[in-house]
Amino acid sequence: MAVESTEPLKTRLLVIDDDAKLCRLIRDYLTPLGYDVTIANNGAAGLEKALAEKFEATILDIMMPEMDGLEVLRRLRAFSHVPVLMLTGLGEESDRIVGLEMGADDYLPKTFSTRELLARLRAVIRRSRLTAAHSPEEKLEAEIVIGDLRVNPGARIVTLDDKPLVLTAVEFDILLSLARSAGRVKTREKLLLEVADRDFEAFDRSIDVHISSIRRKLGDDAKSPRRIQTVRSVGYRLLKPGMEPSDV
Repeated sequence: MAVESTEPLKTRLLVIDDDAKLCRLIRDYLTPLGYDVTIANNGAAGLEKALAEKFEATILDIMMPEMDGLEVLRRLRAFSHVPVLMLTGLGEESDRIVGLEMGADDYLPKTFSTRELLARLRAVIRRSRLTAAHSPEEKLEAEIVIGDLRVNPGARIVTLDDKPLVLTAVEFDILLSLARSAGRVKTREKLLLEVADRDFEAFDRSIDVHISSIRRKLGDDAKSPRRIQTVRSVGYRLLKPGMEPSDV
Protein backbone atom coordinates (compact mmCIF):
# COMPACT_ATOMS: atom_id res chain seq x y z
CA MET A 1 0.00 0.00 0.00
CA ALA A 2 1.35 3.40 -0.97
CA VAL A 3 2.34 5.67 1.88
CA GLU A 4 1.44 9.33 1.51
CA SER A 5 4.25 11.81 2.03
CA THR A 6 3.95 13.87 5.18
CA GLU A 7 6.44 16.48 3.99
CA PRO A 8 4.89 19.92 3.52
CA LEU A 9 4.63 21.11 -0.06
CA LYS A 10 7.32 23.59 -0.98
CA THR A 11 6.55 26.97 -2.49
CA ARG A 12 7.68 26.94 -6.12
CA LEU A 13 9.68 30.01 -7.09
CA LEU A 14 11.23 31.06 -10.39
CA VAL A 15 14.32 33.31 -10.46
CA ILE A 16 15.15 34.94 -13.80
CA ASP A 17 18.55 36.67 -13.68
CA ASP A 18 21.73 36.49 -15.72
CA ASP A 19 23.81 36.83 -12.55
CA ALA A 20 24.49 33.15 -11.78
CA LYS A 21 26.15 33.93 -8.45
CA LEU A 22 23.15 35.95 -7.22
CA CYS A 23 20.78 33.20 -8.34
CA ARG A 24 22.71 30.63 -6.31
CA LEU A 25 22.68 32.94 -3.30
CA ILE A 26 18.90 33.32 -3.51
CA ARG A 27 18.41 29.57 -3.98
CA ASP A 28 20.74 28.61 -1.12
CA TYR A 29 19.02 31.08 1.22
CA LEU A 30 15.42 30.22 0.35
CA THR A 31 15.61 26.44 -0.08
CA PRO A 32 15.92 25.66 3.67
CA LEU A 33 12.99 28.00 4.28
CA GLY A 34 10.59 25.87 2.25
CA TYR A 35 11.06 27.17 -1.29
CA ASP A 36 11.66 25.08 -4.39
CA VAL A 37 13.75 27.46 -6.51
CA THR A 38 14.07 27.12 -10.29
CA ILE A 39 16.69 29.28 -12.01
CA ALA A 40 16.79 30.71 -15.54
CA ASN A 41 19.82 32.76 -16.52
CA ASN A 42 18.28 34.65 -19.45
CA GLY A 43 14.97 36.25 -20.29
CA ALA A 44 13.88 33.88 -23.05
CA ALA A 45 14.52 30.75 -20.98
CA GLY A 46 12.81 32.34 -17.99
CA LEU A 47 9.72 33.28 -19.97
CA GLU A 48 9.48 29.78 -21.39
CA LYS A 49 9.62 28.25 -17.90
CA ALA A 50 7.17 30.80 -16.48
CA LEU A 51 4.58 29.97 -19.14
CA ALA A 52 5.14 26.20 -19.15
CA GLU A 53 5.22 25.55 -15.41
CA LYS A 54 3.31 26.69 -12.33
CA PHE A 55 5.10 28.95 -9.86
CA GLU A 56 3.77 30.91 -6.89
CA ALA A 57 6.07 33.85 -7.58
CA THR A 58 8.79 35.05 -9.94
CA ILE A 59 11.87 37.11 -9.07
CA LEU A 60 12.81 38.99 -12.23
CA ASP A 61 15.91 41.05 -12.98
CA ILE A 62 15.29 44.08 -15.19
CA MET A 63 18.74 44.42 -16.73
CA MET A 64 19.50 41.35 -18.84
CA PRO A 65 21.00 41.04 -22.33
CA GLU A 66 18.85 40.27 -25.37
CA MET A 67 15.38 39.92 -23.78
CA ASP A 68 15.37 42.22 -20.74
CA GLY A 69 13.13 41.92 -17.70
CA LEU A 70 10.58 44.46 -18.89
CA GLU A 71 10.02 42.52 -22.11
CA VAL A 72 9.71 39.29 -20.13
CA LEU A 73 7.16 40.98 -17.86
CA ARG A 74 5.17 42.36 -20.80
CA ARG A 75 4.90 38.95 -22.45
CA LEU A 76 4.24 37.17 -19.15
CA ARG A 77 1.38 39.47 -18.18
CA ALA A 78 -0.44 38.63 -21.42
CA PHE A 79 -0.99 35.11 -20.05
CA SER A 80 -0.29 35.05 -16.32
CA HIS A 81 -0.96 36.96 -13.09
CA VAL A 82 1.81 35.22 -11.14
CA PRO A 83 3.30 37.63 -8.57
CA VAL A 84 6.46 39.30 -9.89
CA LEU A 85 9.14 40.82 -7.68
CA MET A 86 11.54 42.94 -9.75
CA LEU A 87 15.24 43.31 -9.03
CA THR A 88 16.59 46.71 -10.04
CA GLY A 89 19.86 48.64 -9.96
CA LEU A 90 20.21 51.83 -7.94
CA GLY A 91 19.90 54.09 -10.99
CA GLU A 92 16.93 52.37 -12.63
CA GLU A 93 14.02 54.33 -11.17
CA SER A 94 12.39 54.85 -14.56
CA ASP A 95 12.51 51.08 -15.19
CA ARG A 96 10.95 50.44 -11.77
CA ILE A 97 8.11 52.81 -12.64
CA VAL A 98 7.54 51.17 -16.02
CA GLY A 99 7.67 47.71 -14.42
CA LEU A 100 5.08 48.59 -11.79
CA GLU A 101 2.83 50.10 -14.46
CA MET A 102 3.16 46.90 -16.50
CA GLY A 103 1.93 44.82 -13.57
CA ALA A 104 4.92 43.94 -11.40
CA ASP A 105 3.85 43.51 -7.77
CA ASP A 106 6.88 44.99 -6.02
CA TYR A 107 10.57 45.67 -6.48
CA LEU A 108 13.87 45.36 -4.64
CA PRO A 109 17.19 47.09 -5.32
CA LYS A 110 20.00 44.64 -6.00
CA THR A 111 21.61 45.78 -2.78
CA PHE A 112 18.84 43.97 -0.87
CA SER A 113 19.39 42.02 2.32
CA THR A 114 18.19 38.43 2.43
CA ARG A 115 15.73 39.30 5.21
CA GLU A 116 14.23 42.05 3.06
CA LEU A 117 13.96 39.67 0.10
CA LEU A 118 12.13 37.12 2.24
CA ALA A 119 9.74 39.73 3.64
CA ARG A 120 8.85 41.13 0.20
CA LEU A 121 8.49 37.66 -1.28
CA ARG A 122 6.21 36.46 1.49
CA ALA A 123 4.09 39.59 1.15
CA VAL A 124 3.46 39.25 -2.61
CA ILE A 125 2.71 35.53 -2.28
CA ARG A 126 0.37 36.10 0.67
CA ARG A 127 -1.49 38.80 -1.22
CA SER A 128 -1.80 36.55 -4.27
CA ARG A 129 -3.22 33.72 -2.18
CA LEU A 130 -5.72 36.04 -0.51
CA THR A 131 -6.76 37.35 -3.91
CA ALA A 132 -7.36 33.82 -5.16
CA ALA A 133 -9.25 32.69 -2.05
CA HIS A 134 -10.98 35.96 -1.06
CA SER A 135 -11.45 36.42 2.66
CA PRO A 136 -14.89 35.62 4.14
CA GLU A 137 -15.21 39.29 5.06
CA GLU A 138 -14.67 40.37 1.45
CA LYS A 139 -17.18 37.82 0.16
CA LEU A 140 -19.84 39.22 2.49
CA GLU A 141 -18.91 42.88 2.03
CA ALA A 142 -21.44 44.88 0.05
CA GLU A 143 -20.55 46.48 -3.24
CA ILE A 144 -19.20 50.00 -2.77
CA VAL A 145 -20.87 52.56 -5.01
CA ILE A 146 -19.35 56.01 -5.50
CA GLY A 147 -21.26 57.75 -8.25
CA ASP A 148 -20.70 55.79 -11.46
CA LEU A 149 -17.80 53.85 -9.90
CA ARG A 150 -18.65 50.46 -8.40
CA VAL A 151 -16.18 48.29 -6.48
CA ASN A 152 -17.21 44.71 -5.68
CA PRO A 153 -14.89 43.27 -2.97
CA GLY A 154 -16.20 39.70 -3.23
CA ALA A 155 -15.94 39.34 -6.99
CA ARG A 156 -12.95 41.72 -7.13
CA ILE A 157 -14.57 43.57 -10.00
CA VAL A 158 -14.54 47.30 -10.68
CA THR A 159 -16.88 48.98 -13.14
CA LEU A 160 -16.98 52.58 -14.30
CA ASP A 161 -20.19 53.73 -15.98
CA ASP A 162 -21.16 50.02 -16.11
CA LYS A 163 -17.99 49.14 -18.03
CA PRO A 164 -15.46 46.77 -16.39
CA LEU A 165 -11.98 48.06 -15.63
CA VAL A 166 -8.93 45.83 -15.98
CA LEU A 167 -6.80 46.32 -12.85
CA THR A 168 -3.83 44.45 -11.46
CA ALA A 169 -4.24 42.81 -8.04
CA VAL A 170 -2.31 45.64 -6.40
CA GLU A 171 -4.33 48.32 -8.19
CA PHE A 172 -7.59 46.69 -7.13
CA ASP A 173 -6.46 46.53 -3.49
CA ILE A 174 -5.43 50.20 -3.53
CA LEU A 175 -8.70 51.31 -5.10
CA LEU A 176 -10.70 49.15 -2.67
CA SER A 177 -8.84 50.69 0.27
CA LEU A 178 -9.56 54.20 -1.01
CA ALA A 179 -13.20 53.32 -1.72
CA ARG A 180 -13.72 52.01 1.80
CA SER A 181 -12.52 55.39 3.06
CA ALA A 182 -14.09 57.52 0.33
CA GLY A 183 -13.97 61.21 1.20
CA ARG A 184 -11.18 60.70 3.73
CA VAL A 185 -7.43 60.98 3.21
CA LYS A 186 -5.43 57.72 3.20
CA THR A 187 -1.73 58.12 3.90
CA ARG A 188 0.89 56.49 1.69
CA GLU A 189 2.15 54.62 4.74
CA LYS A 190 -1.28 53.14 5.43
CA LEU A 191 -1.86 52.18 1.80
CA LEU A 192 1.52 50.50 1.48
CA LEU A 193 1.02 48.56 4.71
CA GLU A 194 -2.43 47.39 3.62
CA VAL A 195 -1.67 46.36 0.05
CA ALA A 196 2.01 45.37 0.22
CA ASP A 197 2.21 44.37 3.89
CA ARG A 198 5.39 46.37 4.44
CA ASP A 199 6.43 49.69 5.93
CA PHE A 200 6.81 52.88 3.93
CA GLU A 201 10.36 53.87 3.12
CA ALA A 202 11.71 57.29 2.16
CA PHE A 203 11.63 57.84 -1.62
CA ASP A 204 9.45 54.76 -2.15
CA ARG A 205 7.32 55.70 -5.15
CA SER A 206 5.54 52.39 -5.72
CA ILE A 207 2.20 53.63 -4.38
CA ASP A 208 2.46 56.80 -6.49
CA VAL A 209 3.10 54.72 -9.61
CA HIS A 210 0.12 52.46 -8.96
CA ILE A 211 -2.10 55.49 -8.29
CA SER A 212 -0.97 57.01 -11.59
CA SER A 213 -1.96 53.83 -13.41
CA ILE A 214 -5.36 53.69 -11.65
CA ARG A 215 -6.01 57.32 -12.55
CA ARG A 216 -5.26 56.63 -16.18
CA LYS A 217 -7.71 53.72 -16.22
CA LEU A 218 -10.36 55.88 -14.52
CA GLY A 219 -9.81 58.66 -17.05
CA ASP A 220 -8.77 60.99 -14.24
CA ASP A 221 -6.33 63.90 -14.29
CA ALA A 222 -3.90 64.48 -11.42
CA LYS A 223 -3.87 68.23 -12.07
CA SER A 224 -7.67 68.53 -12.06
CA PRO A 225 -8.83 65.40 -10.24
CA ARG A 226 -12.43 64.26 -10.30
CA ARG A 227 -11.71 60.84 -8.77
CA ILE A 228 -8.45 60.62 -6.83
CA GLN A 229 -6.93 63.65 -5.14
CA THR A 230 -3.30 63.89 -4.11
CA VAL A 231 -2.91 65.44 -0.67
CA ARG A 232 0.62 66.79 -0.76
CA SER A 233 3.08 65.14 1.63
CA VAL A 234 0.29 62.98 3.06
CA GLY A 235 -1.42 60.59 0.65
CA TYR A 236 -4.54 60.22 -1.44
CA ARG A 237 -8.30 60.59 -1.22
CA LEU A 238 -11.06 59.13 -3.36
CA LEU A 239 -13.53 61.94 -3.96
CA LYS A 240 -17.23 61.44 -3.48
CA PRO A 241 -19.65 62.91 -6.05
CA GLY A 242 -19.91 66.65 -5.54
CA MET A 243 -16.71 66.92 -3.49
CA GLU A 244 -14.09 69.46 -4.51
CA PRO A 245 -10.37 68.59 -4.29
CA SER A 246 -9.91 71.53 -1.91
CA ASP A 247 -12.39 70.09 0.61
CA VAL A 248 -9.80 68.40 2.86
